[in-house]
Amino acid sequence: MSDTSNRGSSEAFLEHLEVERNLSRLTIRNYRHYLNRFSDWFESQGHHRVTELNQDLLRGYRVYLARFVDEQGRTLSKRTQSYHIIALRSWMKWLVKQDVEVLNPEKIDLPKAESHQTKFLSSQHIERLLAQPKLSDQTGLRDRAIMEVLFSTGLRVSELVSLNRDQLDTSRREFGVVGKGRRPRVVFLSDRAADWLERWLRSRKDDWRPVFIRMSGSQPDITSDGEQMRLTTRSVQRLVDSYSRRAKLPIKISPHSIRHSFATDFLANGGGLRDIQEMLGHKSISTTQIYTHLTRPQLKRLHQKFHSKL
Repeated sequence: MSDTSNRGSSEAFLEHLEVERNLSRLTIRNYRHYLNRFSDWFESQGHHRVTELNQDLLRGYRVYLARFVDEQGRTLSKRTQSYHIIALRSWMKWLVKQDVEVLNPEKIDLPKAESHQTKFLSSQHIERLLAQPKLSDQTGLRDRAIMEVLFSTGLRVSELVSLNRDQLDTSRREFGVVGKGRRPRVVFLSDRAADWLERWLRSRKDDWRPVFIRMSGSQPDITSDGEQMRLTTRSVQRLVDSYSRRAKLPIKISPHSIRHSFATDFLANGGGLRDIQEMLGHKSISTTQIYTHLTRPQLKRLHQKFHSKL
């Protein structure tokens, strides 16, 4: 490989992810974001070739991520810092396969993961959250539809924002998505979620492809496909956080918390672990088993009801 510049070699790596690994557009966009942040920092240190990366510079980059604060005063969580390092290590592994002499990727350790408990909401808290958007404007209608769909389907936020109108058939109350690892699955809409989704789509005057679009900023021509209007995962995370604070919920939640709440609600009402594995799009049942401890109160009631009293 002749081009060992930061920008050139990272772009070649991203093309590899797209063409040979067949990763989703959203995954590639995330990798580009993480690698661009590294390149910006690396060049600010006076380095322009990836072959110049060493352990001292890597340590400096970790410190930079740990201390990073954006214009809104937001920092990077340990998990987000880890995503940056994962992207960097994957890039190094690919370069090694291209016979480029770079820092040994095996020496790039991931940050220690934060210990966190799975967060989910009770049905009462979910209802309180869903009631927060102001339905007097189109933004509130969109946001209500977003949260209803999240809770009804258990979609990942990345899957939600990737939805296109031609995927949906609300009359059937089901539609297909392609999730992590390019694994397809079918998800289901409750009558209520389908109703809010239809109300949101009827309120729109455009024919843009994305199901969920931003409501501010510059707009493309009405005849375009509207891709640049597509809502981002970060925007959905912010709106869920805003409504959860407005609802005065007892825990800080995210779109992923709504996904957890969907799974917990399903299991608490008699659903099986294998069923929820399929609905969530988990490759392994071991991933789904994080929910088993969440339904212990129900299991205790079943035990008391059916177990021998001897």
